[in-house]
Amino acid sequence: MEYLRTPESRFDRLADYPFDSHYLEVGTNGMRMHYLDEGSADADPVLMLHGEPSWSYLYRHMIPVVAAAGHRVIAPDLIGFGKSDKPTKLEDYSYQSHMDWMLTFVETLDLRNITLVCQDWGSLIGLRLAAEQESRFKAIVVGNGMLPTGDLKVPAAFQLWKNFALYSPWFPIARIINSGTFKTLGPEERKAYDAPFPSAKYKAGARAFPRLVPVTPDNPAAEANRAAWQVLERWNKPFLTTFSNGDPITRGGDKFLQERIPGAKGQPHQTLVGGHFLQEDSPVPFARAINDLLSSLN
Repeated sequence: MEYLRTPESRFDRLADYPFDSHYLEVGTNGMRMHYLDEGSADADPVLMLHGEPSWSYLYRHMIPVVAAAGHRVIAPDLIGFGKSDKPTKLEDYSYQSHMDWMLTFVETLDLRNITLVCQDWGSLIGLRLAAEQESRFKAIVVGNGMLPTGDLKVPAAFQLWKNFALYSPWFPIARIINSGTFKTLGPEERKAYDAPFPSAKYKAGARAFPRLVPVTPDNPAAEANRAAWQVLERWNKPFLTTFSNGDPITRGGDKFLQERIPGAKGQPHQTLVGGHFLQEDSPVPFARAINDLLSSLN
């Protein structure tokens, strides 16, 4: 598998991103996954998984708040994103390959008592990982995310997005993220979101994600996701939703999760102000919701 590594110079002096970089090999050919590891090394990990087409920069305003509360925050860049290596072909990416890379990451670091925080594709990967590795997880927080099986109709907005990602000759990462926020990203923030992608050949992972979402019952990932749902439907550990009020793609998904997952009963679910990328619009309320949940477990 051929992959590219974004030059480190692209990430020099990024705004509000003072974190130390860590790397872990997750492929047989030396392919690396980048991650942040902040806070107390002795504390239980809070695993923050980003979605499409962002990277760990998305959590930059949340990480200090959660770490300051005494938690260990781990925020990886999915393969194809951020400072992680980027396979160059669309067919190099599959739902299962992302699952395999993340499982390698969690097992190599031997993460246990994990609190999962996930959004967008971070939820597609994270929720299934939690179901398949249930003993490693103690709580889940989902904001604007879901675990689709292809058995339910997807919003029209998603179909438009999928076609754009696959066929548009123009794929402006920072503008895409800006379109999913209530706020307007500043020039330094747009620079940071564009930084992982020096040219179009680095964007195969970002273009591939929408087509990997199970939207039909016969999708290659559908059966594994159904099996994950069987676990989630008897999940009694804390399960908190923190969806935003302005996401056309996942709107209503919080109620769906609350009704199906036992661990969601009685939790202080919140509706935060923001678009799809609620980490940009409501980072501190999102982080405080995580801290409050964890405080209630002690």
